[in-house]
Amino acid sequence: MTFLDISFLPDLIAIRRDIHAYPELAFNEARTAGIVARELASYGLEVHCGLAKTGVVGVLRKGSGKRAIGLRADMDALPLHEKNDFSHRSRYAGQMHACGHDGHTTMLLGAARYMAENSGRLDFDGTVYFIFQPAEESEGGAAVMIEDGLFEQFPLSAVFGLHNWPGIPVGEMAIMPGAVMAGTCAFEIAVCGRGCHAAMPHQGVDTLVVASQLVIALQTVVARNLHPCEAAVVSVTQIHGGEALNIIPDDAVLRGTIRSFKPEVQAMVEHSIEQLCAGIASAFGALIKVSFDHRYPPVINSAAETEICRQAAEALFGADRIRQNELPSMGAEDFAYMLQEKPGCYVWLGNGPGTGGCSLHNPHYDFNDDILQLGINYWVTLVETVLQKGVFSGPE
Repeated sequence: MTFLDISFLPDLIAIRRDIHAYPELAFNEARTAGIVARELASYGLEVHCGLAKTGVVGVLRKGSGKRAIGLRADMDALPLHEKNDFSHRSRYAGQMHACGHDGHTTMLLGAARYMAENSGRLDFDGTVYFIFQPAEESEGGAAVMIEDGLFEQFPLSAVFGLHNWPGIPVGEMAIMPGAVMAGTCAFEIAVCGRGCHAAMPHQGVDTLVVASQLVIALQTVVARNLHPCEAAVVSVTQIHGGEALNIIPDDAVLRGTIRSFKPEVQAMVEHSIEQLCAGIASAFGALIKVSFDHRYPPVINSAAETEICRQAAEALFGADRIRQNELPSMGAEDFAYMLQEKPGCYVWLGNGPGTGGCSLHNPHYDFNDDILQLGINYWVTLVETVLQKGVFSGPE
């Protein structure tokens, strides 16, 4: 493995830790966006601000080629209270970079700086759009950027994304074509019974018993309705009902999430949930209303762009360090919206065990600064691989 000499790596570590210390939630990444815009301008890039409120796009042109690609990083944090005690821990209670978006932002800034400072020595011809996206965590910032004209204002032929992944060793990546992350749908089940005194349950319809039956029954949706070679997840994550110890409540609500890769699987799961609810409602004499909230679609990598990413990663790390068995994941990612509009590829970069060996969305998580240079190397190698004359797979 031969890596680029990134002399400014200490600057990047300082930026990453500063962003970590001041996390900002969806569509409120004003401080982070300001840092991004300031840095990009200092590298001599053309800078555009304001898509999806806080989104930033940097533009680097080289040569006379009309070909263009986009590289995307997410900027937002999670509504989570950090439990780390290092010096760059979150200064904001209830807000934390627990998914590594601080690292993604910094890696893409580092790639932009390296490419700007070494443009004459790099072998590519065309335009690179550095896309810094707000609101990936549950708010669909990618879709909002697209609605605001991202691809009209910055016409490109392919778009690429990267996410750090705890558990994959440092110096390894996971890349594969097709579905790599699931689509997600939230559901709510409202149960209406008949409240009564807890000492006289025969006088009512116990909504909490009905809700408990639903929790158990929902575990059979995938296990006993879906073909064993297909994949889906149904998880109940909330139950709300009752306020007093001696009252069986009138109402209860269950909420949760469905994860799947195919529309037909999603439809089957929804139908099965509706059937179960109707049957249990009839059996217990309750009324049950089900509603579904379709959120992110699946992340689908296009074959040609995935092959280019694999070539770039193998050139950097070696073929034996590129994994496929880690994918796909039932996690969701709004980069899916970009891949619905443009061909591209979303990859995972090994984060190692990380701080405390914990996973994403954990209050003890921290991005591994040792992989900043690896992410930058990957981005630069990918740009050269895609935009070399005669190699680019997409249309002009």
